[in-house]
Amino acid sequence: MSTTWQSSTWQNWGRNVRSHPTRVVEPRSSDEVAAVVRAGAEAGLVVKAVGAGHSFTPIAATDGILASLRHLDRLLHHDVATGRVTVQAGISLHALNRVLDGLGLALPNLGDVDPQSVAGAVSTGTHGTGARLRGIAAAVVGARLVTGTGDVVDVDEQHPWFGAVRVGLGALGVLTEVTLQCVPAFLLRAREEPARLPALLAALPELVEAHDHMEFYWFPHTDRALLKRNDRVPEGTERRPVGRVRHLLDDELLSNGAFELLNRAVRLRPSVIPRANELSGSLLGAREYVDHSHAVFVSPRRVRFVESEFAVPREALPDLIAALQRWFSRTDERVSFPIEVRFAADDDVWLSTAHDRDSAYVAVHQYHRTDPTAYFAATQDIFTAHEGRPHWGKMHTLDASYLAERYPRFEDFLAVREDADPHRTFANPYLQRVLGP
Repeated sequence: MSTTWQSSTWQNWGRNVRSHPTRVVEPRSSDEVAAVVRAGAEAGLVVKAVGAGHSFTPIAATDGILASLRHLDRLLHHDVATGRVTVQAGISLHALNRVLDGLGLALPNLGDVDPQSVAGAVSTGTHGTGARLRGIAAAVVGARLVTGTGDVVDVDEQHPWFGAVRVGLGALGVLTEVTLQCVPAFLLRAREEPARLPALLAALPELVEAHDHMEFYWFPHTDRALLKRNDRVPEGTERRPVGRVRHLLDDELLSNGAFELLNRAVRLRPSVIPRANELSGSLLGAREYVDHSHAVFVSPRRVRFVESEFAVPREALPDLIAALQRWFSRTDERVSFPIEVRFAADDDVWLSTAHDRDSAYVAVHQYHRTDPTAYFAATQDIFTAHEGRPHWGKMHTLDASYLAERYPRFEDFLAVREDADPHRTFANPYLQRVLGP
């Protein structure tokens, strides 16, 4: 195991969270993680695991010991017949997707970026979109966990901790191995086209139910949107990926290069943002292609941002969008990033944002060099007025008193925490806020 004494600040991908660990360690096995946890507990130091640092909350921040999972990145076991795959929990979704593809397997659903570690994606409730599909944590059928006492515990579907461990927030222990229920690899037909928000909202119930995966991006201060629909294709359908030139134009030049320049420019003159958003929405062209599922789900995101996202009951979405429109109409706040709207089916994971209810997800973003405080505070008020549950890895200011009302199994989760981390080896200010002292 390699150890690095920290001489500089650790920061997350969004550059909005910083901490100063006493020590950074890079374990390569569950036993090495257990040794780190025991050493930290004996020294009275908090131990936090970190994957890619893609969370926008300080969920992994510590001034104690930071355990990087980057060397826990191997495929350990696979069974193509059952579709079950066991991996070390530090493997990135990007690497996992390619491993699964080589085995003829795939995850049933994915989010729209893939740098996150499996441990981070599972622990914070990362999800994709699809009215009949669930987040990544719902695909977990087993996990190996190093608890706060340094014990290595295997949790399967019969274990009493199973409902808690799948979205564990890093509060129960360090995930070192994860077993995932995968599906046979599949192709998706992707259709993207510009839309007008009023017409899109009018057709929303039919769109959500008619497609395997549906989402849209709304450009604030306008009625322009981008509609995305992805559907599984019959076996034998020919793969027809986006051409190289179209990919460079749409995904690299417009969505990343030009968008970065746009965000830098409008910071100097925020008053032009509504016209810039109108232009951005008007430049979008329709396209259709067929490709591997992970190639369709995941898009390059090179413009750095910070994000807040909430899950609300699906039926609340029209009222929520209307409330956002009213807020934009009466405020001087100008927002250059599109608002992303996605959907997920209910699940039984205790702290999943989709626990026991079909959900709509609304994500708001702000350029990383622009202060998001006023925007995120206003949208949080709108989200909480509609029973919103904040994404555990994205920015919010809510605490345990609010969250306990939104999660029926909240107290059950806290009881598991008492067993798994009785001395709060994994506690930090973020967990103290969202779970209680």
